[in-house]
Amino acid sequence: MSRTARLNHVSVPPIAQAARWAASYDGRHGPLVDCSQAVPNRPPPPELAERLARAGAEPAAARYGDILGDAALRAAYAAHVSQRYGTPVSPGQVAITSGCNQAFFAAMIALAGAGDAVILPTPWYFNHQMTLDMLGIEPRPLPLDAAGGFLPDPAALEALIDARTRAVVLVSPNNPTGAVYPDALLCEILALCARRGVTLVLDETYRDFLTAEERPHSLFGRADAEDHLVALYSFSKSYAIPGHRVGALIAGAALMADIEKVVDCIQICAPRPAQAALPWAIEALGDFRRASAAEIARRADAFRDAFSALPNWRIRQIGAYFAFVEHPFAGTPSESVAERLAREFGVVTLPGSFFGPGQDRFLRIAFANVEAPSIHEIARRLALVPARLEAFA
Repeated sequence: MSRTARLNHVSVPPIAQAARWAASYDGRHGPLVDCSQAVPNRPPPPELAERLARAGAEPAAARYGDILGDAALRAAYAAHVSQRYGTPVSPGQVAITSGCNQAFFAAMIALAGAGDAVILPTPWYFNHQMTLDMLGIEPRPLPLDAAGGFLPDPAALEALIDARTRAVVLVSPNNPTGAVYPDALLCEILALCARRGVTLVLDETYRDFLTAEERPHSLFGRADAEDHLVALYSFSKSYAIPGHRVGALIAGAALMADIEKVVDCIQICAPRPAQAALPWAIEALGDFRRASAAEIARRADAFRDAFSALPNWRIRQIGAYFAFVEHPFAGTPSESVAERLAREFGVVTLPGSFFGPGQDRFLRIAFANVEAPSIHEIARRLALVPARLEAFA
């Protein structure tokens, strides 16, 4: 397949599509409520904002940095992960990237090539699928369902692995469902990947919004991790700095050597002002991270409360930033439902179809974007949506 044909096969960026729907809303029900993109709805703490500004004014910030990230941030993040997970992680296992999407892109180029396959549980994160399509890698779906808590079954996963399979991608807490994968399940899947000679890529972008203090998993301490685990992270949500584009990747030495080649060709180094400010933030802003997690948990409670009055709109999974909601219009494409909600009711969500095959019954609502009053406003507007399918189709 030619480069042009391959890109033609890649879907339109979903957030941009939702923004076009929202642009035609006429305000008849009140201000737009945008729950399409997972983005913090408040600025970073003033102390961090000040440090970012000062770092940006430093002459060194305008120069290239180390390809795998500035040494201070790699060391600070390694120490943080070591403490959080109770397992030593060295700075040499850490790469700092321009956002978590770049970390994923680099990992996929390092792990697989055109004609290979990577297993993505569905519903999947659309940028993961788009990346694989761009690279000519087969995104092989592993169907999940609400009855199973949107958690993968290891036996079903193993049945999908063949000679072309290079990796399995998991997201926990999950985007789009919010499901959190238990440690025992993650350990079983890592062992399976090691046995079958593939790599587990675990995206933990939303891990700082877990309210529990215990470690999210024990994978870093397992012998299989060195050769069969890649762990991804984003500083964007945790520190409310998505525009600064800083992510991280943890991997073994062999893969890290290839990651360095990829990052050098994509961007050379991640943005340096944020790299300079984040070592302080990791240590100093623990209370901010915990307060953010507690606030998001309160918003999840508000979402459950608001939707309890909408019996035809079913929350099928909720957690971290997201609620995965079953809409009442069976047989109607979810894209049509999401488009009309945005254009006519000023409620911007993403359709389940953006997250892979078999998801047309659902909408993803990024409730963490908005405060409790807006969450109840969403429910008020959904109650106004015509109940008859033909009236809404």
